[in-house]
Amino acid sequence: QLGLVESGGGLVQPGGSLRLSCAASASTLDSYAIGWFRQAPGKEREGVSCVSSSDGTTYYADSVKGRFTTSRDNAKNTVYLQMNSLKPEDTAVYYCAAGRWVGSVQNMCAMSFTLRSWGQGTQVTVTS
Repeated sequence: QLGLVESGGGLVQPGGSLRLSCAASASTLDSYAIGWFRQAPGKEREGVSCVSSSDGTTYYADSVKGRFTTSRDNAKNTVYLQMNSLKPEDTAVYYCAAGRWVGSVQNMCAMSFTLRSWGQGTQVTVTS
C-alpha cells in the first residue's frame, strides 16, 4: 500500500478557492492513478476527480466540472485538487486514494471500494 497524506482543507466562503494536496510516501507515484473523493455527512462517498498514471487523462464529476482541476507533480510525489468557485454543497471530507488502475478513470472514480491506499481525509467547509 501507498502512504497518502492530504492537506489544504479549511473554512472558506462561497465563491472562494482552496487547493488540496495529496502527498505520497512512495517515490513512484507516477505509476499510480490517483482519485479525489469526498463524503458529506449522511451521504455516500462521491468520486470527484480521477487522473490516470499513464497519459494524465482526468475525469471530473459533473458537480465539479469547470470549477475543480486536478494536477500531478510526480517529481514531488504530490497530486493537487484546485477548487474554485466553491459552493456550500462542496462541504465534505475530501480524501485522496491511489491504485494501479488500468482502464477508464471514470470507472475508477465510480469504484472507489477497489482502492486500497487512502489518505486520512481533510475537511472542507464552505459557508458564509
